[in-house]
Amino acid sequence: MDGVTYPLPTFLTEKLRAEYSAAEVEKIVCGYEKKRPVTLRVNTVKSSAGEVSEALAAAGINAKGVSWSDSAMILDDASESDVRPLEIYASGKIYLQSLSSQLPPIAMDLSAGQDVLDMTAAPGGKTSEIYAMTGGKVNLTACERDAARAEQLRFNLKKQGVSANVLQTDARTISDFFRFDNVLLDAPCSGSGILNVRNPKIATAFTLKLIEKTTRLQEALLKKALTVLKAGQTLVYSTCSVLKEENENVVSKVLKDFDACVVPIEFSGSKDLPTLESTIPGAVTVCPTELYEGFFMAKIRKNR
Repeated sequence: MDGVTYPLPTFLTEKLRAEYSAAEVEKIVCGYEKKRPVTLRVNTVKSSAGEVSEALAAAGINAKGVSWSDSAMILDDASESDVRPLEIYASGKIYLQSLSSQLPPIAMDLSAGQDVLDMTAAPGGKTSEIYAMTGGKVNLTACERDAARAEQLRFNLKKQGVSANVLQTDARTISDFFRFDNVLLDAPCSGSGILNVRNPKIATAFTLKLIEKTTRLQEALLKKALTVLKAGQTLVYSTCSVLKEENENVVSKVLKDFDACVVPIEFSGSKDLPTLESTIPGAVTVCPTELYEGFFMAKIRKNR
């Protein structure tokens, strides 16, 4: 444990104990206390892993990869302030991004020529990852309802060399007449997977009211996502929460109103992820660790 930490809200501890085994609760709490290294994603639109590795080495920064991505890198004994002055950062050849947040696009069934919707896109990390993974051969729409965050999204996408239609709008209001081949819904959430136990205000910042508010929003967004998804196609729903009421419960509740089902998330290296037990077969809940933030993903196929 590094530095002073503050106790979790009692209601959160009770929720975790109700949803997970004692061993898993211990892993989650231990993960909250870890300080994670700086991680990044190579922007293959502008660069390569080789070029980035050379630039980092020249700056005296050691980097290592992960089994599930050729673009993700973990930096040894480096801070973001060490990276930001580098040319590879200034020119958009890399994007500072947690490992967990790089997972949802990898879980998607992406292919060239698709019409893809990123429903809550700012600041743009996953949007630019989708674009890079497809070599820019998708028609990409990115939504963000907040004006300042939408501007940040446009800036980051331009820096990363991404061509996308950015809509400053609440994704819940997208017309039901639109149809997309693929949808990413990285939903707003309580952030229970990324809690900062070094924050003395954790007890007032993380509340039951916050969870109740985000759950209602998640349900509405997922309903819209399934509505605008083409039949026979898949979407990925993700959060940075480990609470089932924001994850499995939201998915299960919304699927009652649709002819759709959860399909397994499988990709090379996925077995190496530190996962928690999920109540939905095929969904993935990542446990917070010294490398990963707590995260949830479910892939859903719309049958008709």
